[in-house]
Amino acid sequence: MTETTLDQPLRGSDFARLSRRVARAGLLERRPGYYAARTAAVAALFAGGWTLFALAGDTWWQLPVAVLLAVAFAQVALLAHDLAHGQVFRSRRASRNAGYLAGNLAIGLGYGWWAEKHTRHHANPNHEDHDPDVAPQVLVWSERQAGQARGLTRLVARHQAWLFFPLLTLEGLNLHVSSLRSLRRVKNRGVEALLLILHDAAYLAAVFTVLSPGRALAFLAVHQACFGVYLGCVFAPNHKGMPMLTGADRPDFLRRQVLTSRNVGGGRLLDAALGGLNHQIEHHLFPSMPTPSLRRARPIVRAYCRQLGVPYTECGLIASWGQALRHLHAVGRSLR
Repeated sequence: MTETTLDQPLRGSDFARLSRRVARAGLLERRPGYYAARTAAVAALFAGGWTLFALAGDTWWQLPVAVLLAVAFAQVALLAHDLAHGQVFRSRRASRNAGYLAGNLAIGLGYGWWAEKHTRHHANPNHEDHDPDVAPQVLVWSERQAGQARGLTRLVARHQAWLFFPLLTLEGLNLHVSSLRSLRRVKNRGVEALLLILHDAAYLAAVFTVLSPGRALAFLAVHQACFGVYLGCVFAPNHKGMPMLTGADRPDFLRRQVLTSRNVGGGRLLDAALGGLNHQIEHHLFPSMPTPSLRRARPIVRAYCRQLGVPYTECGLIASWGQALRHLHAVGRSLR
């Protein structure tokens, strides 16, 4: 029986038909073994980094350790991302509690605030009015936003393509400050606040106890800068430079997710480095799909998009950055 015959008697949207194909391939089933192994590996990296920090003592060799810990923090953040999407546990309570430990306690990222913000992004990716990830704060993402920019944003936007990577060095700090500022709005503010305070106390106490003040400040700068750049390398290539939606623009679910997303091609090492989010189209179509299934879903989704005539964008990592930076440069042209 062919795929067309299987789909023929089942009516529904374009996405519903795709979803049935993906479900029949078993790609929506949970992968507890994978997540147990991944959690153990990330925990070992995190603990190993801090152990190396303790053993190295007061030396400038701590700066490479800061880079290693930035990688560990980013991998914890990627695991928290999967928890927020319900990829790891069936229970929302288990996902939330694990998210608090991974986000708030381990890396100082407010899980409740970030999960809510990320959910809004998934509902309306690249929509100027509804996606918080393209809100004009320091950078602008469309010509309309450029025309409305004022103050520091207007000044930065003129040369934002050149400033993008330097600004990413502040992203880790920005996420932490935003986490603290959001505490008054999150549901379990007491738990989240306590865990964020414990993180800050333990983090700063460890750094300033082991290192002299000058080396401690250098360690903090390198660690937070590398953490921010890593996160930018994970998330920015997925949507930046792709079509922007505005006003009443609201294609159907499948097109809304596919047309605004970009896949980054690469092997399994890239999958591990980017937490599988290089398969961004599949992730946006099926947010609860376990990470290892995204690669297997790609040929199904790509063939289906070709069948529908829906553009499916995929390129290499360097090319994705080039497209994103060219978009930022073009958007800021009217201000130069």
